[in-house]
Amino acid sequence: MRWLDNMTEKIKSGIRSWLRIEPAQQSVFHIRETLDYESNAIKNRIWYRGDSEELSQLYGQMPGDKTRFWAATSTPGLEIRKIHTGLPGMITEVLTSLVVADMNDIKITDSRQAEWEEIAEDNSFTELVADALTETLYIGDGAFKISFDTVLSKFPIIEFYPGNKIDINYDRGRVKEVIFKTVYAQDSKEYMLLETYGYGYINYSLQYSGKEVEITSIPQTAGLKPVTWADPFCMAIPFKIFKSSKWKGRGKSIFDGKTDNFDSFDEAWSQWMDALRKNRTKEYIPEDMLPRNPNTGEVLKPNAFDNSYIQTDSPMSEKATKEIKLIQGDIPHESYLSTYITALDLCLQGLISPSTLGIDVKKLDNAEAQREKEKATLYTRNKIVEAMQNTLPKLINTVMKAWDTWNKKAVKDLEVEVPFGEYANPSFESQVETVGKGKTQGIMSIEACVEELYGDSKDDEWKAEEVKRLKAEQGIAEMEEPAVNMEGVELDEGKGNEANISDEQNGIPGAAKNSV
Repeated sequence: MRWLDNMTEKIKSGIRSWLRIEPAQQSVFHIRETLDYESNAIKNRIWYRGDSEELSQLYGQMPGDKTRFWAATSTPGLEIRKIHTGLPGMITEVLTSLVVADMNDIKITDSRQAEWEEIAEDNSFTELVADALTETLYIGDGAFKISFDTVLSKFPIIEFYPGNKIDINYDRGRVKEVIFKTVYAQDSKEYMLLETYGYGYINYSLQYSGKEVEITSIPQTAGLKPVTWADPFCMAIPFKIFKSSKWKGRGKSIFDGKTDNFDSFDEAWSQWMDALRKNRTKEYIPEDMLPRNPNTGEVLKPNAFDNSYIQTDSPMSEKATKEIKLIQGDIPHESYLSTYITALDLCLQGLISPSTLGIDVKKLDNAEAQREKEKATLYTRNKIVEAMQNTLPKLINTVMKAWDTWNKKAVKDLEVEVPFGEYANPSFESQVETVGKGKTQGIMSIEACVEELYGDSKDDEWKAEEVKRLKAEQGIAEMEEPAVNMEGVELDEGKGNEANISDEQNGIPGAAKNSV
């Protein structure tokens, strides 16, 4: 058997040699970014503005692929009309209106409600939040800035700077400073003011052509001086909804990753309209049947608006008849429609439902299918609401702290509540129907039904009162029942499990509520 052992060892040795695995060589890849954060913000702003001329100019100057629809140049004589659908701006504005319209009254504890309402009215706070949300959605992020200017107002002034006008410095993942950039034009020169907001301080610097100059160089900034205060809070609040995977610490625009889809969508629509234009009905008229001037007999020139025709020779063949012919090419409407719907789906995918925008691309969908599609809008809205409920209380708290510091009062944290109503899908009627079924089938309590129906649109006190009203109407009453102290109780063997309890042993240490 020795020969068998030797053969086995040889086979093992051969397998080991054959399975020899060498580590991969380290590779280096060089990727050059085409745009920085500010350039990307400019691109997104142009898409939001929705001007086709601006889009053509932008993509004509941008580096990168020149085969994109908005970057491509037509061959002379084969020009095509480039049409922008306005979809990006529409998405942004609809998402903003969905969220801001459902924002309920802000509540502040510690008897500061009246003060905040005056500050909010002075700053047109709801309009400010709507503008901030709009710019954050298509730019990516931004920051609220709190300042004081007694010439304009006695209250704190709240401003929002979009992401292309701020820089954020982080320290171990936490915001350390927010730098606001403001451009001033003076004597045909552009100066940039940098306002550095940190915890307990504000510093100013003025730059011209990338170099720092004296803060007194222009009258707009001559009176600015560094500011400090004792309490460690920052009068700048960054705001972002989605995190950018490209720029660490910055926000992500809803247009990022979608601009190529928007470009294709515009191309599909423009091509469809170009086909319609080229396939207009053409009228061929024999020469001796052309309309003429009754006074001079001259052939009337065709009018492109109401009287367009093409002149043809009169037929000379035997038995030929003179006739006016109307000819129109066939347009593949179904193919164009399919392309349009596919491009539209790619633009809206994971962002918003077509029905939210009022677009009906599939007329055979029933109500349930429409509600399922609305979930895309619901997910995006919930993400926006979550970001706002994290940021706005911090902003309002900081505004009140700055106001107290300005008035030389003690600074303390306040409890701020920013409630949002329920999204109007599914409708209140369908919610009542669904919750009602759960109640009748015994799987939902009255408290759960009220909470599901009204959510954040009503406060806890109102919902508690509503539960009491519903129980009273349905004959469900709450009563106090004494709790029996069973210590020292002896069971009578002749009466089974019945307890023989004396009056002295029937103590009432507390009361318990039971629904009857």
